[in-house]
Amino acid sequence: MISLTQVVAFGGVVMLGAMSPWPDFAVVVRRSAVSGRGYGMAAAAGISVGVFAWVVAAATGIAALLAVSAMAFTVVKVVGAAYLLYLGVKALRAALRKGGTPDLGLPDPGRKNSWAAFTEGLLTNALNPKAALFFVALVPQFVSAGAPLGDTLMLSLIALAGTVVWFLLVANVVGALRRVFARSAVRRAVDGLTGAALIALGVKLAVTTRS
Repeated sequence: MISLTQVVAFGGVVMLGAMSPWPDFAVVVRRSAVSGRGYGMAAAAGISVGVFAWVVAAATGIAALLAVSAMAFTVVKVVGAAYLLYLGVKALRAALRKGGTPDLGLPDPGRKNSWAAFTEGLLTNALNPKAALFFVALVPQFVSAGAPLGDTLMLSLIALAGTVVWFLLVANVVGALRRVFARSAVRRAVDGLTGAALIALGVKLAVTTRS
């Protein structure tokens, strides 16, 4: 049975991991700024589901395949890097487009529903092998192989809750300032900066090794 001390420690480490400048942060910020807080929250939910899945995978040994299998790691790395580059290029193209101030009642024309934002968040996290390696190193410190299903589920829910809290906070703060972000110059700056960040993160991921 996991103790309260372990729960607090695990939740704290997960929160610190969520606050790291990973692609997840850039996706939530751009989605909230461009499409509104609701879409940012949907992206945050997708990221949190990805984190939940990685904790389960780490606790059951599935995620460890990325740490020991060069082929598995390379496949996820290449696909994840390609997806980040895709998102980055789309953001840069949006930054280069000319246009007036968008209607705040409409979502980003490139992403027309919350499901698309949720999927974007989920894929950004699920296709990041660095997230897998993070949890492969972290989870065994709290549960051993063959631990009760309840312990695994508890850690997964803690990770999901911590990630949700952080990224919902980010989405709501950015969303509250959306009228500022809706200005054409600011909006294009956000697209340009997040696009450049996603491309840089994609390139960095592409050259990442397991060590």
